[in-house]
Amino acid sequence: MQQNRRSGSTPASSQVRLLIFSRTTGFRHASIPDGIASIKQMAAAQQVAVDATEDASTFTPANLMRYRAIIFLSTSGNVLDAAQKGAFEGYIRAGGGYVGIHSASDTEYNWPWYGQLVGAYFKNHPSRLQLARLMVEERYHSSTAKLPGSWTRVDEWYNFRSNPRSHVHVLLTIDETSYQGGEMNGDHPISWYHNFDGGRAWYTAMGHTSASFAEPLFRAHLWGGILYAAGLPS
Repeated sequence: MQQNRRSGSTPASSQVRLLIFSRTTGFRHASIPDGIASIKQMAAAQQVAVDATEDASTFTPANLMRYRAIIFLSTSGNVLDAAQKGAFEGYIRAGGGYVGIHSASDTEYNWPWYGQLVGAYFKNHPSRLQLARLMVEERYHSSTAKLPGSWTRVDEWYNFRSNPRSHVHVLLTIDETSYQGGEMNGDHPISWYHNFDGGRAWYTAMGHTSASFAEPLFRAHLWGGILYAAGLPS
């Protein structure tokens, strides 16, 4: 499946399905139900079907191939066993799509393939939510096209164990002078995408709060990322 870059809306087909996976074995975000509801609402408006689960046994080769993209919504800790990991790797290698939201990067630290898929692992974050300024680096991607060049919002701002810039396409960076607690030496990607191992991966570190999923700009950012990962036109 290759991304369709033609202009237009999402095809009105119930055959297009997304899977939201939100299992946690570490920290659990209270915003998960809001994220599920928001994604389902946006998908329904485009006649895209969405299933949501925390049951890792759904990660079988046959079941995953039903979906255009798998969305890891604020997952944490170790969420899949060896067979389930193999099924997911096979899904991506067959051209599937991955979306990682917020603590999806705080997941499966002992699975190097997953870390490469996400792009970077979570390191830490400041102790409180803060207002900060984001800067768009790639303006014409489906997940940034509706954003202002400089975007100010409140969230929990992640630092990462490594800078993903060398192996992903950075969409948004955070201005470390606009808040306290940034540890990425002034180059602080916060959202990115890349082709990986035959599939497509898109990640945003935002989405800690329930309020995020009611913000029009964040919703536009998120839905655009889902469209990219699913190989659907924006």
